[in-house]
Amino acid sequence: MTGTAAQPMRELGISRRHFVIGALLTGASAGSYAAQPKVRYARINNRTFASWIPEQIGPWTLESVSGVVLPPPDALSDRLYDNLVTRVYQMPGAPMVMMLIAYNNKQDGMLQLHRPEICYPAGGYRLSPIEPVVLTLAPGRDVPANVFTAVGGQHTEQVLYWTRLGESFPRNWLDQRLSVMRANLHGTIPDGVMMRVSLIGSDRGPALEVLRGFLATFFSVTSPQLQRVLIGGN
Repeated sequence: MTGTAAQPMRELGISRRHFVIGALLTGASAGSYAAQPKVRYARINNRTFASWIPEQIGPWTLESVSGVVLPPPDALSDRLYDNLVTRVYQMPGAPMVMMLIAYNNKQDGMLQLHRPEICYPAGGYRLSPIEPVVLTLAPGRDVPANVFTAVGGQHTEQVLYWTRLGESFPRNWLDQRLSVMRANLHGTIPDGVMMRVSLIGSDRGPALEVLRGFLATFFSVTSPQLQRVLIGGN
């Protein structure tokens, strides 16, 4: 630095050392910002999301948009989900299938999807032990899921569901939190979805076969956009 250039800095009490330290701190701050996890997917408009859900699914026809057990309301409910869709489908000679899809484009560790094993007890249901199952919902795509029986008064419901966070399919709350942490370490804030189907019945075996058949048909008629939301992929 020339004497002419250094003179104003000396007058301001700024030394070459202070200048270098300031530059390093500025660079570190910029690097820290660049390293922050980024949201991968934009929010989906509610009307657009709802339009992806077909009214006719093979032999099943839309019966109602109500009558489904919902996550418990709380002060953060408007931030937990970008999209929350409930549907009840009817097929002649078969029990009604109840469906819930809850999606959020940003699972940041503070706000995470309510899991059915939490919201059903909050609604007064007693749960059987949760058992793992594997669903084949698309060619080459096996999805880890859970099944349980929920009993409330005279009401017995067989529940099948899965959750996806980024590219992971956590089966419990701890795995869900770990999935978020792993995605953050790779520089992303994952999106997250919970899909749940259920029906009224006391015999899990036949109920599970109906629910598997419903899901297989559902995925055969849904758009690539909704399939991406539900089971991941690009």
